[in-house]
Amino acid sequence: MIGRMMEDLPGLMPLFQPGTVWLCGAGPGDPGHLTLYVISALRQADVIVHDALIDPRVLDFARPEAERIFAGKRGGKPSIAQDEICDTLVSLARRNLRVLRLKGGDPFVFGRGGEEMLALAEAGVPFKVFPGITSGLGGLAMASIPATMRGINQAVILATGQSADHHTGLDWIALARLNLPVILYMAVRALPRIADQLIAGGMAPETPTAVIENATLPDERILISRLDRVATDLQHSAFGPPALVVIGEVVRLREQLRRLAFQAAREAV
Repeated sequence: MIGRMMEDLPGLMPLFQPGTVWLCGAGPGDPGHLTLYVISALRQADVIVHDALIDPRVLDFARPEAERIFAGKRGGKPSIAQDEICDTLVSLARRNLRVLRLKGGDPFVFGRGGEEMLALAEAGVPFKVFPGITSGLGGLAMASIPATMRGINQAVILATGQSADHHTGLDWIALARLNLPVILYMAVRALPRIADQLIAGGMAPETPTAVIENATLPDERILISRLDRVATDLQHSAFGPPALVVIGEVVRLREQLRRLAFQAAREAV
């Protein structure tokens, strides 16, 4: 089916030239969120340098003969240095290969895609960029939590909690004063400190909070809590990365939306 679809759309699909690198986003997880450009890249690439969060079903779109190189980075675990990944991309391209750098979500939202793009540019390696649906938005939508809602918020904060367990990084107290929903990437380990700082900044302890583990995938789990209890609830529920954390009144809409959807489904029978 995919092969026929690609044959029917030749004018829309760019040709993957040897000696180039394509930086592509695979979306929040489920293969259904892949763009046509990324499917095209998978079908043309000679080598795929992929992250840990790429679902195996995504890689099934690749040519059987394509080489696969794991370059995953997971918080708190040994991983390949970013400089080494960049050097690998440059080296493979200079061997006149079609190199696909495949990342979960969108490479340019806390995905180090900008660093890799800069490294390729400095090395004189031609590249193209094909973004994906960032997990912080796609994962929320699939969990029935709209990132923005008229009457609730006119902006949203996307932040990483990766450095929040140190005395560096974001001023969480200042962010709390904005009174906006906060969507956190890579924040499970640092969540106790982040929650404390947000409350210290004036965010209400009872602010609805959700944690989405393995967003959009068959083993997805969703925890609904409140800001002052979410860290404890996470421990008791054994939630862990990869997970998104959503803090704000938009979380409250999930139950309402699910109830209305269930009611509509029953009436349709």
